[in-house]
Amino acid sequence: MLIGCPKEIKPQEFRVGLTPAATREAVTRGHAVIVETGAGIGAGFDDAAYTSAGAQIVDTAADIFARADMVVKVKEPQAVERKQLRRGQILFTYLHLAPDPDQTRDLLASGVTAIAYETVTDARGTLPLLAPMSEVAGRLAPQVGAWALQKANGGRGVLMGGVPGVRPADVVIIGGGVVGTAAARVAAGMGANVTVMDRSVSRLSYLDDIFMGRLTTEYASAEATAERVAQADMVIGAVLIPGAAAPKLVTRAQLKTMKPGAVIVDVAIDQGGCFETSRATTHQDPIYDVDGIVHYCVANMPGAVARSATIALGNATMPYMIALANKGWKKACRDDAGLMAGLNTHDGQLTNAAVAEALGLDAITPTMATAA
Repeated sequence: MLIGCPKEIKPQEFRVGLTPAATREAVTRGHAVIVETGAGIGAGFDDAAYTSAGAQIVDTAADIFARADMVVKVKEPQAVERKQLRRGQILFTYLHLAPDPDQTRDLLASGVTAIAYETVTDARGTLPLLAPMSEVAGRLAPQVGAWALQKANGGRGVLMGGVPGVRPADVVIIGGGVVGTAAARVAAGMGANVTVMDRSVSRLSYLDDIFMGRLTTEYASAEATAERVAQADMVIGAVLIPGAAAPKLVTRAQLKTMKPGAVIVDVAIDQGGCFETSRATTHQDPIYDVDGIVHYCVANMPGAVARSATIALGNATMPYMIALANKGWKKACRDDAGLMAGLNTHDGQLTNAAVAEALGLDAITPTMATAA
């Protein structure tokens, strides 16, 4: 199979879909790899690293989309890229279709077979290709939130860990999954007073055990969430429903109950965000103010630490990419129910029920697509 990797063109996206290590794995298994010149520079991989691994460097992304049997990326294809996708081609990347009807429409029109990292599952029902970026984003959230809390950036001017005689910041994390756990670890390490809220009692029990009293856990009822948000210096949204749009857990009306200059970090923004006032921002212009509350809603947070994030993502995606190349997408999906769950579109049809529900569209099952 001919595997292609274009340079990411989303603003301030410095990650790359293929590492030289993944390239070498593909080449040693008899596959050909083409990489757009400069694709890996932002993550610290020059063209020579790819040629040493056996790839061919091509001049333009158009070469990739025209020739490759499988296109491997990081972020969802942008409008100009979607126009170049075609029927019979595999697209392997993050998609986040539920809040993005334009992208969904374009992928369906192209006929491409699109497999989304964020809906691939494993034997435990977890999300192995989303987890590494969730870990990165979770660890970044208190860091960027602390920056936004600084007075010069519009925040309350509160130091995360406080100083002797001065209270530390109160940080509320909504969602105790991979993102929330990573965020809690860093926020607690910075000395903040941390509360993690979730609707899974077993998850809260787990967090109580592993943090050994270094944070507070609380069941995320609507009433309790409203109370904690009102008291917080920083609220981190870390809620995920696989494939579906994120639920809106904090309304605009609730912003008026918050402390002036408090900070919201919405890690769920890729799925539409879990705050009513969230809208996607970029690393170049990451924050905005609504009713005196600072919002940080960068849609590709891990892109800020591109080298670490690229290596982590490459480690996770490589076995699946090799399976797709070795077996073809149909057999690879039939052999792995978790990979089958990653199939979002095929031959002009939607194959993810959660996306279909979010967008009000019809869908077939992935199994039906592989049987066609």
